[in-house]
Amino acid sequence: MSKVSTYLNFVRNTEEAFNFYKSVFGGEFEGGINRMGAVPPQPGMPPMAEEDKNLVMHVSLPILGGHMLMGTDAPESMGFKVMQGNNVHISLHPDTREETKRLFDTLSEGGKVTMELQDMFWGDYYGAFTDKFGVQWMVNCSSK
Repeated sequence: MSKVSTYLNFVRNTEEAFNFYKSVFGGEFEGGINRMGAVPPQPGMPPMAEEDKNLVMHVSLPILGGHMLMGTDAPESMGFKVMQGNNVHISLHPDTREETKRLFDTLSEGGKVTMELQDMFWGDYYGAFTDKFGVQWMVNCSSK
């Protein structure tokens, strides 16, 4: 079933922020907390710094009405420059790869693609972009 969630980027305090949100909304993190150290080495990328391996790669917390709040650490040591305004993405989770590609292609037209739509190491079809109005989007499909 298709869904929409909100994805938050933090410099190095995602775990602290999500523990706070968990205390407010209750519930449990869906799938636990995934750490940067679990990411397999990527071709052309330097080895991950030891101080970054325990950072949050991904965390999900169900909040109100089936909405999912998701987050990640995005430190400058990994090439990110998080500031107010670029720390929130609308994350779309279409049912099919075809719908994922359609949404990606049409919404990103005239904008800036930050990650081409592709199969990712976690098994999903994923891409990210900023649309022509400055809104940041992520599109993620788990269907094969």
